Parts: sequence; structure tokens; C-alpha cells
Amino acid sequence: MKIPTTKLSININKIATLRNARGGNNPDLIKAARDIERFGGQGITVHPRPDERHIRRTDVYDLKKVVQTELNIEGYPDKKFLQLIKDILPAQATLVPDPPEVLTSNAGWDTIKQQDYLRDIIAEIKSYGVRTSLFMAPDVKLIEHAKSTGTDRIELYTEAYASAYAASKELAIRDYILAAGKASELNLGINAGHDLSLENLKYFSDTISGLLEVSIGHALICDSIYYGLENTVQMYLRQLQK
Repeated sequence: MKIPTTKLSININKIATLRNARGGNNPDLIKAARDIERFGGQGITVHPRPDERHIRRTDVYDLKKVVQTELNIEGYPDKKFLQLIKDILPAQATLVPDPPEVLTSNAGWDTIKQQDYLRDIIAEIKSYGVRTSLFMAPDVKLIEHAKSTGTDRIELYTEAYASAYAASKELAIRDYILAAGKASELNLGINAGHDLSLENLKYFSDTISGLLEVSIGHALICDSIYYGLENTVQMYLRQLQK
């Protein structure tokens, strides 16, 4: 199979959720990560939260030892997160403006109001030699201000696209085309994630030029129940082929 130019990074939080539901080590998170890479996955994403309801901090240290592609650590950049990034030195740190109690990521950064804060945080992370990405709504004005934070990339928050896709995929993607165009103009790398699926991924990846990476977890793990993990990874990779 032709290797897509847009990398598929697979979020394994849901595998950890299943493991934690019964205790023990079934399913084996580390084995799953290694298998995902063997099946063609081009990155592993984790989002450790303070309550460790899925990924645990110890998981991240264990994954560092085995991930051969790119390890992407998402999270709110508090002191514990920054220490984790410093210890692990992942390929990428994706900064998400999540308070500790939220169920899942549900907003992008306000790069105007939080400009100074983000600039300092990003400078610290980049001093470790780690690539940075900001979780962003498809708002051209906010993306313009993202540039001055010093971030390397943005990750377009695609929940709005996924929610509106069935009604009109052309309208659903309109703001994302504008946002990606502005990011490219500013020489910001473009990632995307949240609620991307087998239904809507191909249209998004075909339409958004310069898309470097998608991070997909919930839908892919759900699909793997029906199709099997190896087959599902291959199915998602095929959606990214041009």
C-alpha cells in the first residue's frame, strides 16, 4: 500500500480506558502500541489527565521505551505536564486548553487572551528540542496570533466539521479551508483531530492542503471492535491516500 503523505497518529487512550475498567493489564497497552506501529500506524498519541482515568503517567514512560515512530503527548501545560515533556522528550507536545474535569477536549486556545502565557510555555518546551502544536478552532484571526506564540504547528479541532459533515460537507469544511490557508501562509504546520472517522476523513484530507498529521482515537478503536485492529489501521491509512 502506498504510504500517505499525511501521517496517521493513533490515540490509544481508549485502550487504556478498557484496561483500567477491570484492573490488571488486559488489554496490554504497550503491546497495542507496538502492534499499531507494526500494522502501519505512523505515530502514537496519548493524553494523560490528572485523574489518570485512561493513560497513566507510568504508561507514558513505558511507551517512550518502545515507540519507534512519533510519540505525541497531548495535555494542558501545567507544571506536571511540562515535567513529563522534559523527561520523555516526545516528538511532539500538543497543548490543549482543557481544565482537569472535562471528559474530552472541547475547545481551542484563545491565542489573543493567552498570548503571553503560551509564548512562555512554548519557548520552554522548544528549549527541550520538542516540536509544539496548539489545539485550535478554525478561526483565521486566532491562527494569525498563534504564529507569534512561537508554535511549530497547529492542530485543527475538527468536532465542528464532523458534526456538520452529514448535512453539508462543503459547508462543514469551509472554515477549515480558510484556517489551513492562513496557517500555510504563516508557515505553520497543520495537524487535525477530534471526531475524524472512516466516514469523514478522506474528504477532509483530500480538501485540506498541507495536512501533515491526523490524530484519531475514539472512532478508530470503536471500528476495531468490528473490523479488527490491524485491518482498521489499514482502512484509515487508505483514507489518507491521495
